[in-house]
Amino acid sequence: MKKLLTSVLLAMSMQAFSQAFTPYYKYRVYLTDKKQSEFSIRHPEEFLSQKAIERRNRQGIKIDETDIPVCATYVNQIRDLGVKVAHTSKWNNTVVVSCTDTTVMERIAQLPFVSGTRRVAHYTKPVVLPGEERKNNVAKGFGLSEGTTYGSFAFDQINQLNGIALHGAGFRGQGMTIAVIDGGFYNADVIRGFENTKILGTKDFVDPEEEFYATGSHGMMVLSCMGANIPNYMIGTAPEAGFWLIVSEDGASEQLIEEDNWSAAIEFADSVGADVINTSLGYYDFDNKADNLGHESLDGHTHICSHSASMVASKGMVLCCSAGNSGNDPWKKITAPADAFDVITVGAVDPNGSRVAFSSQGNTADGRIKPDVMAIGLPSAVYSTNGSVTYSAGTLFSSPILCGMVACLWQALPNLNAYQVIDIVRKSGNRYDNPDELYGYGIPDFFKAYTIGLTY
Repeated sequence: MKKLLTSVLLAMSMQAFSQAFTPYYKYRVYLTDKKQSEFSIRHPEEFLSQKAIERRNRQGIKIDETDIPVCATYVNQIRDLGVKVAHTSKWNNTVVVSCTDTTVMERIAQLPFVSGTRRVAHYTKPVVLPGEERKNNVAKGFGLSEGTTYGSFAFDQINQLNGIALHGAGFRGQGMTIAVIDGGFYNADVIRGFENTKILGTKDFVDPEEEFYATGSHGMMVLSCMGANIPNYMIGTAPEAGFWLIVSEDGASEQLIEEDNWSAAIEFADSVGADVINTSLGYYDFDNKADNLGHESLDGHTHICSHSASMVASKGMVLCCSAGNSGNDPWKKITAPADAFDVITVGAVDPNGSRVAFSSQGNTADGRIKPDVMAIGLPSAVYSTNGSVTYSAGTLFSSPILCGMVACLWQALPNLNAYQVIDIVRKSGNRYDNPDELYGYGIPDFFKAYTIGLTY
């Protein structure tokens, strides 16, 4: 009876809350310049971490205007008109704002430093996610397997990339920082399988007030492919790297705002000193069908997230993107930001090296080879929300499996720049001499990539 009464009261409370909810909107505001910025490229320590600065110096990268934060004076004037500022993008020089009265956007559009606006989200009802006592539902121990230190779970997905050899040479990601831009990291703080994983920090660009580890398991599973570090149970591809966990994906809807969230997230990853970034997200089909674009948009710049992704290597980082799981759908193609320039787009194969049918195909609208390379995406060993290992499928897992090996490779070859790392990963692919729109350059051999890199 007590449980029933609680359910009834909760339902009544939710109904009242829903009736009281006021629809609201989010807009992208394009700015013309950064003329009134309080920052200068002469003092990068004011807006970049020391590690980010050192990364640029090591690769001979000059700090430029795109590194300077969006002008605070402009942001304040926009806020003063009655909107809330969600976040900004310095690479795109944009501001994302929310409002309940769209007429305020007409006034914002008239500001002398605003070149345009675009609606990127419309919320008509509250999003309520079910709560649970998550810490009571986590596996307390491990079913240890016999034999290899890698356990019986993740060995194949590392070995297919000849990653065991690179690990055996002493390169397991030490000193490398990997940013994971994803949906949610449910229970990653309490799953025992992450007890040896080095979490450097967290950031949420969807709902900063939400308990970070309480919703969405997508990112947690992705993290396990790289960061698991329990000998004789499960080892990830970069078990000794450090990880920044960043949420950009709103699991409750599919709207353009998520591309803006993603762009802000990639800049944050840069600012805190990430070396390598994984994103197992992709965009092409939105709730508002008017926002959908065709295959011609896969040019590396039309989607704002792709435009941001195309800048990543120029900042000295390597970005790994999942190709997408649309191979069996009418769309078939890769999804943004996997169409970006100078990133590693990863498709899915099985343990025998055969492409999995759901793996999205290329090429880009302007004819660049995509995907770039392939890794196991069926079946992929990952953690479940209760801490046990399960097998799942998708390029969302093939990408981090490969991303972790990229971090180990770069650890082994610290004098290479981001473009060179991307180049040797492609060159080590088993189809490098005959790439196509299904396999790209094929399955990379990371020890081969290492030997190629030694000649640079």
